[in-house]
Amino acid sequence: MSESLIKSVQDMLNEEKWTRATISNYSISNFKDLDAVIREAQKEKCLDEIKALSDEHLAHTKNSIIALYLSGISALTQQLLDDSALISLVDIFTDNHKNQIVEYLCQRILDYNESKFALRTLADIYKNDNNDSVFEIWERLVKVDYEEADITKQLAEKYEKDGDIESSVDFYKKALHRYINRKQSNSVKEIWTHLVSLIPEEIDFFYHVQRKIAKIMGEDRSASLMQEVYAYYKSKADWNTAIEILKIILAYDDKDSWARKEIVECFRGKYSGHSQLDEYIRASNLNQSWRNVFEAISEFEKHISFDAGNFVYHRSWGVGRISKVKNDEITIDFAKNRGHTMSLKMGVNALQTLDKEHISVLRATWQKDKLIEKVKSDPAWALKTIIRSFDNNCDMKRVKAELVPSILTASEWTGWSTKARNILKEDSTFGVNPTNIDLYVVRERSISREEKLFNEFKAQKNFFSRIDILMTFAAKAEPDSEYFAEMFSYFAGYLKAFNQVNEQIIASYLVVKKIIQNHPHLNPGIQYNFAELFSEIDDVAAVYTAIKDTELKKEFLREIFKFLPDWPEIYIKLFPTVLQQDVIDTLVKEGYTRKVQDLASLCFEGYRDYREAVIWFFKNAQNAEWYTELAIPYEKQLISLIHILDVTFREIANHRETTENRKINRQVQTVLFGKDNLLEGYILSSDVDTITRLYTLINDVKDLDPAIKTGLRNKILEKHKGFKFFGSEEKAVVSRGLIVTSKMMEEKKKQLQHIIDVDIPENSKEIGFALSLGDLRENAEYKAAKERQNILNITATRLQEEIERAQIFDPTTITTTRVTYGTIVTLQNNNTGKEEVYTILGPWESDPDNFIISYMSPFGNAIYNHREGEKMVFTINEQEYSYTIKAISAASF
Repeated sequence: MSESLIKSVQDMLNEEKWTRATISNYSISNFKDLDAVIREAQKEKCLDEIKALSDEHLAHTKNSIIALYLSGISALTQQLLDDSALISLVDIFTDNHKNQIVEYLCQRILDYNESKFALRTLADIYKNDNNDSVFEIWERLVKVDYEEADITKQLAEKYEKDGDIESSVDFYKKALHRYINRKQSNSVKEIWTHLVSLIPEEIDFFYHVQRKIAKIMGEDRSASLMQEVYAYYKSKADWNTAIEILKIILAYDDKDSWARKEIVECFRGKYSGHSQLDEYIRASNLNQSWRNVFEAISEFEKHISFDAGNFVYHRSWGVGRISKVKNDEITIDFAKNRGHTMSLKMGVNALQTLDKEHISVLRATWQKDKLIEKVKSDPAWALKTIIRSFDNNCDMKRVKAELVPSILTASEWTGWSTKARNILKEDSTFGVNPTNIDLYVVRERSISREEKLFNEFKAQKNFFSRIDILMTFAAKAEPDSEYFAEMFSYFAGYLKAFNQVNEQIIASYLVVKKIIQNHPHLNPGIQYNFAELFSEIDDVAAVYTAIKDTELKKEFLREIFKFLPDWPEIYIKLFPTVLQQDVIDTLVKEGYTRKVQDLASLCFEGYRDYREAVIWFFKNAQNAEWYTELAIPYEKQLISLIHILDVTFREIANHRETTENRKINRQVQTVLFGKDNLLEGYILSSDVDTITRLYTLINDVKDLDPAIKTGLRNKILEKHKGFKFFGSEEKAVVSRGLIVTSKMMEEKKKQLQHIIDVDIPENSKEIGFALSLGDLRENAEYKAAKERQNILNITATRLQEEIERAQIFDPTTITTTRVTYGTIVTLQNNNTGKEEVYTILGPWESDPDNFIISYMSPFGNAIYNHREGEKMVFTINEQEYSYTIKAISAASF
């Protein structure tokens, strides 16, 4: 059937006569007949042959209507995004004024993608025919053509005329961005002025756009346009916003006399009721042109905040309220120091002024229960309050410091902070600092999701975090916005010029490719394919590792599989880095089982170089058919893991790749000694020779926890009474560190934390208060506070060192064959004839009055490691002791 179809097409092409009369006689039905041919070719799976036949015909008959149409539609059907043949066809019928056919051809192109050419051609037809459908086509056109500004403006004017102000504003904004990019100053000025009249309250929009204007068209033009926005806010007596705008203008030109005069007037409006307003303007030289304007503003704003009724903070006395300002003297009421007076100059330097809604003020003036309830019930309010308390720039660490433990407990913080982070992410009244993604700000007015995500993108400096934001934008926001185009162009820019193919180039390629699958009109025209990019990579494993995005890593592997003929060899080389089940499954499924088995064998033979791969195979491949066939002895696999354990311990001790080795070391310990206790189970089910081999290897791992070795020895002794361990007489293993119980470890950690979080801060306040009393020579409070400071520091240091040295004792490892940690020993005192019973623990648990003895004490050390029935004679502090061990039992924990 396909052969007859191909022959039929060949005949049509050979019989076609191209004349002007032929063009005139063409109708839409002719193209519908050709569409039927394409559908049949798809059904018969011979579309590639039809396209090749048409392309061959076009090589010598470039204006063949049939060949152009079949080639063009075939290309679009195969998602080749090549509409050049159809464009030529449209041009032919346009030149011959066959508009109905042109319209049909454009619609057929648009069936596959939003072609700018097709949309623009359709728009011209509809406009000339006064067809209202032109507006719908224009809307589609401006969504895909980010450079089209004039039509965008016409759409805005159309919607404004229709009374749809929201849509009108949206198109005016798009047009403004596009005119800025084209540096068309008159059009920018016209639309800016019109938007100021329509949406003056959208100050964040104007702030964003003015920065773009300053960057592209010059700071003087941006400053001039911001004067129009300023006029609105001054007329509304919104002094804070007006002052902020003037500061922007002055930042562009600090010699701007108009802006300086206006900012003085705004300050007068804002502080019209302040008792010292004129004096502070005069003292700061705010209206004197010789003084640096920002230094003058800073000095004025510092002074103006000192007025009766305002709050201040002193590092020793805490929050206080200004009760009086007279001449150059202020009077402040602190909780522990009411009526304190100081000069204004000293106050400006020593005190921090606080807003009445500052979190510290609320803590000092609200009932504690009221504040706790408000914070718990309204996280958004709490976030806004704390962020604004710190110059509207605050991270979550600061939020936590303000709430825990004074308002929320550590456990309450966990749930509260989860809600808070969701609010910061979703609530449009919160944003991020433009230069630091970790710092949050509160906006006076909410912004769109698109702008919020764009601001996060600009603030984010991490390349792969920016990818996350872009993909979130594509999924949840409007991808035809100017913001999305700018974000997308950031990654497209990586593909335009580069010297070396690294993880950022590969990631950008994968991101751009993924985006244009859903939005073909964004295709930046990539000039190379994946295979060409891949060939330029120096170290494939390093690039894979450096891609910090799980989905992109998977896509990277899929591209290798789809487009590289030697993908099996690449997968094999990559696996020790990738360690993904999908890679093994794909290789086995595609018939490369032998390669996978060779790889596994190589990894166990060269365990030093393939440590993580050995662990992966041991954990994930035991039940796989290919692995079972490979038949690597289980004992050999365990020995490889023990060797890896030993190697990583040695490298950690030598400070080589410590972080990586610690991770691998933990993985091996989890496999061998975790809840399944694989090594113990295998040893206990083996013969004596195997036990000797494996235990000797374990015992030779120098830095392995002695408790693990002891526990394993005890289990072996339980099953094999009198088992002789290779190398030396059995001897209990004592940790080189400090052995402690888990309960005592927790108590010591709490004690240290209390010293750090409570005692030391309280002591610092005591020292500060004592310093304020003056004359340190006869200041008893100061001396006492400093002595306490010394004691606290020594205690904290000692506790920290002991905690770092301590090893928590595992009660399951207690052995009763000798006197060891965690045993109860019954002794016969040979000097008195009396029986004595002692529990052997560590120095933290030691309590001699209750017969609990530290194994590190002279007495504990003297009886340690001895067996039941042994007689001991030893001297402590010149006194001779003689004991016989009657019984050893396990202590209860």
